[in-house]
Amino acid sequence: MKFKIKEVKLSSGGPLIGILNNEDSTKLDLRALDRIKVKKDSREQVIAIDVAKSKRNISPGELGLFDEVMDILKLKNKDIVEISVEPKPLSLDFIKKKLDGTTLDKMEIDEIVKDIVENKLTEIEITYFVSACYRNGMSIYESAYLTEAIVAHGKRLNFKTYPILDKHSLGGVPGNRVTMILVPIIAAAGYIIPKTSTRSITSCSGTSDTMEVLAPVEFHVDEIKKIVRKTKGAMVWGGVLELASADDKLIKIEKVLSLDPEGILLASILAKKNAVGATHVVLDMPIGKECKLKHKKDARRLKRKFELLGKLLGINIKAVITDGSQPIGFGMGPALEARDVLYLLQNNKEKMPKDLRKKAILMATTLLQMVGVKNAGKKVVDILDSGKAYTKMKEIIAAQGGNPKIQPEQIKIGKFRYCAKAKQEGSVKEISNKYLTKIAKAAGAPTDKGAGIYINVKLNDKVKQGQNLFTIFAEDKKKLEFAIKIYNNSKVVNVEK
Repeated sequence: MKFKIKEVKLSSGGPLIGILNNEDSTKLDLRALDRIKVKKDSREQVIAIDVAKSKRNISPGELGLFDEVMDILKLKNKDIVEISVEPKPLSLDFIKKKLDGTTLDKMEIDEIVKDIVENKLTEIEITYFVSACYRNGMSIYESAYLTEAIVAHGKRLNFKTYPILDKHSLGGVPGNRVTMILVPIIAAAGYIIPKTSTRSITSCSGTSDTMEVLAPVEFHVDEIKKIVRKTKGAMVWGGVLELASADDKLIKIEKVLSLDPEGILLASILAKKNAVGATHVVLDMPIGKECKLKHKKDARRLKRKFELLGKLLGINIKAVITDGSQPIGFGMGPALEARDVLYLLQNNKEKMPKDLRKKAILMATTLLQMVGVKNAGKKVVDILDSGKAYTKMKEIIAAQGGNPKIQPEQIKIGKFRYCAKAKQEGSVKEISNKYLTKIAKAAGAPTDKGAGIYINVKLNDKVKQGQNLFTIFAEDKKKLEFAIKIYNNSKVVNVEK
């Protein structure tokens, strides 16, 4: 059947979607989410359809198309195309099997991932897969198959060398910029560490948001290889690389539903490590009541799974359980965190965050021990104290197009600020990571690089009435006012006599 194209001038964000009028869909015995093949000359594409009940938007004889399909088929408004009915993707049968509680094999999971990457599944259909994995769980082998499929259907960084080191944190702790200390330490020790990181998903700054204060983070694969060959290290945003594009689509669905199926979490992390060719990975697993992992027993169980999955994938993984009960460092927000990093690398004893230094030393030591370095802890401290890590950081900043001479005081922070003071004398019994993050985001972080929070206290510190507990920074006065409102309605730092 021939149809006239109507450009709907909307983007689906990935899935290939068309719209038929109800009369045409009835004639063709098609329902929403059924498939049709659209053909124009030698170009053809299978898409999913939605059904318009009214003639007001899509008339009989018209096929409404979203931007993605218009671009793929190089169509113009009012072009004539031919359509035919197509069977639904085979992967939908496998998703239904998972919904029924059946364990999927390698081929079935690969087919699902392939169809996700090729935009053959709608977001609703991907949601069913995520929900099935959340409800019914995944075996360790399913997670391994999912990891391999995500890597197989994405781009890869291939350095053709051994070993390649990497690090990942499960997150949930503001100010935890260990990566920006660890990468220059490892690179200065002579090992390759091509660190791809995320921007903020739920935090007030991701590693890429903070690194972007010092240097650009968006590069193509060949550019990253060039940076790493020159400096042995890099800190770049993984989102632009499509190293694990299926994973990005799964994360998008998980965010909407606030779901984080454990089997997909395992595959998501290790797919990104596998895609950069990592052979040794240290994993930071913070525990605390506001972290993803609340208790040690949960962390130990997940640690065993990560390490077992690593063996199945040929990656040496060491998971380290860490304290997530309070922020790491002083700054929360891109500019404030970047200042912390530079003060630490410069060995500024007065201004460096000692807890960030201690944790970075632990994680870097663990990683070097994994590759057989003797006296790894002493080597890490020597690299920090001698200034070699700072020199390497300046090399990485320069290679990524930043200013290696930048000093912490030159990094601009928000000019609007508010000091939160202790209402009574006592000791700090609790600090809420969740509310600190919420306030910093309300102040504008991470979009406004200079926004965020600088905290002056740690757990068990003694404080006096009226003492400054933390300062909120904002680039916009109204955002500061909004952040103050959230602070006034939250219990952020609990001081008890």
